[in-house]
Amino acid sequence: MLVIGMVTGAGLYIIYRNVPVLHPAGPVLLKIVSVAQPLMLFAMLFLSFCRITPKDLRPHRWQFWLLLIQGLSFSALAFLVVWAGMHDTSFARAITSLRIPIEAAMICLVCPTATACAVVTGKLGGNMAQAITYTVFINILVALIVPAVIPFLYPDGDITFTAAFVKILMKVFPLLILPCLAAWLTRALFPRFHSWLTGITDLAFYIWAVSLAMAILMSARAIYHNEGSPWLLLGIAIASLLCCALQFWAGRKIGSVYDSKGHVTVGQSLGQKNTVFAIWMGYTFMDPIVSVAGGFYSIWHNIYNSWQLYQHRKTNA
Repeated sequence: MLVIGMVTGAGLYIIYRNVPVLHPAGPVLLKIVSVAQPLMLFAMLFLSFCRITPKDLRPHRWQFWLLLIQGLSFSALAFLVVWAGMHDTSFARAITSLRIPIEAAMICLVCPTATACAVVTGKLGGNMAQAITYTVFINILVALIVPAVIPFLYPDGDITFTAAFVKILMKVFPLLILPCLAAWLTRALFPRFHSWLTGITDLAFYIWAVSLAMAILMSARAIYHNEGSPWLLLGIAIASLLCCALQFWAGRKIGSVYDSKGHVTVGQSLGQKNTVFAIWMGYTFMDPIVSVAGGFYSIWHNIYNSWQLYQHRKTNA
């Protein structure tokens, strides 16, 4: 299903680019996708919240380690870039020449957990409630740390902490808080409807498959519209691939310390990213070409998710 979603998304954009008669409809199609994507993310998180209760959303020790990893790695790379801009050594010049791939790695490392993470975690036998709890925590961290760091990276810009903080809050929190409230109100006021929803076990997964096609379509669009050289694109692709592999590996290692299924929950929480947010963060706060990292990361983590789901199904067949 995920392979079909990825191929469909990329294929639709290739068709659009190569059929000129479709180009006038581009702005309308973009508007449709930009409205449909948040609605699908809302629906997925709503269905996930329907399956858990408020008492399930409690902190765990592994969440602290993941927050530390994402926050420190983002801050350390930002410090390296700022330091390089203030010095004239061979090492500093090398870092400056790699600034765009380093910034690409920064957004891949700090990017919040995907809204669909709970769906995949549940399909792989992990703990959906813990994954959702971490999704809330990492969005809070991102809303604080990104506005604090970006003004140092781009001192000549007009980005302030308050402006960036409000932008991020308006981007992520309606898709976190509102589905939670809607799910728990549905549980309290419409128990029969709530029971019917939770009985449709794979609904959220198939919504995600459609959402994935749209995400890959937007990733293909971001890559196509970049103005960088092929070598720069290659550097961004490699940076995003390394970040993807490192985070899934680190998450699974940390998770395996806590319980037998922890490697699934923690691995997905750290490795599966909200790549639509990464693309938005790149072109909103950084050099626009950095946003391409979100597009590449979307490809890498969904390929890995497809392989994981295939292996899980084969093992449990």
